[in-house]
Amino acid sequence: MPRPFPLGSFSSRNGARMAGVDALRGVAMVWMTIFHFCFDLSHFGYWPQNFRADPFWTTQRTAIVGLFLFCAGLGQALAWHQGLGWERFFKRWLQIVGCALLVTAGSYLMFPRSFIHFGVLHGMAAMLMVARCTAGWGAWLWPAGAIAIALPSLGGWALTDGPLSAWASTFNGNALNWLGLVSRKPFTEDYVPVLPWLGVMWWGLASGQWVLRKHPYWMKAALPRALSPLAVLGRWSLSYYMLHQPVLIGLLMAASWVLGRA
Repeated sequence: MPRPFPLGSFSSRNGARMAGVDALRGVAMVWMTIFHFCFDLSHFGYWPQNFRADPFWTTQRTAIVGLFLFCAGLGQALAWHQGLGWERFFKRWLQIVGCALLVTAGSYLMFPRSFIHFGVLHGMAAMLMVARCTAGWGAWLWPAGAIAIALPSLGGWALTDGPLSAWASTFNGNALNWLGLVSRKPFTEDYVPVLPWLGVMWWGLASGQWVLRKHPYWMKAALPRALSPLAVLGRWSLSYYMLHQPVLIGLLMAASWVLGRA
C-alpha cells in the first residue's frame, strides 16, 4: 500500500494544513462510504437497487465525484499559490497512478465483464496533470471549465446523429472513451472520463485561486471541534479510498457466512 496522502491536496510551506479543504474532502469520503455500502448490499442481494439507472443513485454518484474533483482543484490552487514544485507533485501523482492500476486489477477479479479501466483514480491522475499545467490560466479557467462540461453533450450529438457518426465506434471503444466524447457510456463499474469532469476540477482550481487572492483567511479559518474528524479523514483520503471497499465487502461476506450458519 502506498504511503497515504490526501487526493489532490497539499500542506502549506510551514506544515500547517488547510483544515477546511480537508474537511470538505472528508464529507465526500463519508458520503462515498454510505453510497458504496448501499451498493454492496445490493450486490449481495440484501437490498436490490438499480444503481445504473435510478436517478436517486446516479445523481448521488455525480455529486460525490464532483465534490472529490472540486476538492482536487482546490488542492492544486493551494499548491500553485505556495509554489510547490514538480518533484512533490510527481511523487504524489505516481501514487495515484499506482492505486488506479490496483483498482483495475481488483475490479477485474471481481467484475471481469465490467472491470474499471478508467474510473475516478484514473481520471484524477489525468486531470491533475492537466490542472497542474494550466494553473497559470487565471480567470480563463472559468470559461475553460464551462467548455469542458459542455463538450460531451456536443460530442454525443455529433457521434450519434451528427457529422461524426461514422467515428462513433472509435470514440466509444476503450482506446478513446476515456476522453468522454462518447455516444454511449461503456459497461463498467466506474467511469470518470476527462470530459466533462476536467471542467469541475478547473472550476475548483479557479475557485481556490479566487479565494486565495480575495479572501485568503477563509482557507486558514479554524474548524469547529466537531468537524475535526472530517478533516482527519480528508487527510488520509487515498488510503481510506483503497481500503474501505475491501473492508465493507469483507464484513458483508462474513455476515453472509454467519447468517448462513445460523
